[in-house]
Amino acid sequence: MLGQRQLNRAVLGRQLLLERADCTLPQALDRMAGLQAQYAPSMYVGLWSRVHGFVRPDLTVALERRQVVQGTLMRSTIHLVSATDYWPCAIGVRAARRRWWLRTVRQRPSESELTAAGERLRRRLAEGPVTRKEVDAIVGARQASAMHLWLDLVRVPPAGTWERRRADLYAAAEDWLGPADIAADAAIEHLVSRYLGGFGPAARRDIADWAGLPVTPVTEALARMDLRRFRDERGTELVDLPDGPLPDPDTPAPVRFLPTWDATLLVHARRAGILPEEYRPRIFTSKNPHSVATLLVDGSVAGSWRYEDGRVTLEPFRRLDRAVTRQLRDEAAALADLHQ
Repeated sequence: MLGQRQLNRAVLGRQLLLERADCTLPQALDRMAGLQAQYAPSMYVGLWSRVHGFVRPDLTVALERRQVVQGTLMRSTIHLVSATDYWPCAIGVRAARRRWWLRTVRQRPSESELTAAGERLRRRLAEGPVTRKEVDAIVGARQASAMHLWLDLVRVPPAGTWERRRADLYAAAEDWLGPADIAADAAIEHLVSRYLGGFGPAARRDIADWAGLPVTPVTEALARMDLRRFRDERGTELVDLPDGPLPDPDTPAPVRFLPTWDATLLVHARRAGILPEEYRPRIFTSKNPHSVATLLVDGSVAGSWRYEDGRVTLEPFRRLDRAVTRQLRDEAAALADLHQ
């Protein structure tokens, strides 16, 4: 049986939040199971909090060199992943994403219309990247919103970087990264392994929620894998990779700053208690669905932060002792330097 503090330290460690990692950006992203990237600065802040010595040009250069890439992947949200992880992620979720879209969207184009629109756009992409405005002109506004489901597209620099934050320039993934070479079942198994590596131990429903997949293909993938099995305090079965690290629950957790949309705060990772439930309504609201930037103390959210007028301003949600406050101010000063 694993208590919440054990699960908390496990996820913090795997998310590189117990100690900054001395590794390349692709390696960090693989260990984390990717990074949500709906807002470009969030990628930079998320990596700064996790990778030793990270500076802003590191990510921009990695995007330009095609070592890492942005694409609409898990849960049909924009993620930053390593170049080698793009195709397993894209193929692993493709069929489920299409079925979900066809089932839930009203007054939608037919599947044959979307296929034809995708073929037109693919011919244009053979000549090079296109802007979102061009996509609308080529396939029509109705089809454009679903093109990422019928054609594998990546967002390419300079769009989607700190310097040019709007991610509105697209290339065909097979042109940008090379063709896919993985089957759907293997891709789903890869996704499951990545999730457990970044967020395990976890329940099968957690894996499915993160990926945006039904539970059945996740269960089938788990049946083919060598796993360790645990229970949480409620008796729910948790699975993990054979070599998944489980830090001592008393391992100190340093103060850390998280960006908006950090995946450790989402419902699929709720079991780790990184976001205390009493604070969840302050982080995610209908008026602010993208969340707010948060700060961690002893492994859990203890406040929010924002950058303004050349400095990082802190808003604690509870009283913090002087030593912790000093640590937060030191970390905030370094984060302000990242913004300048």
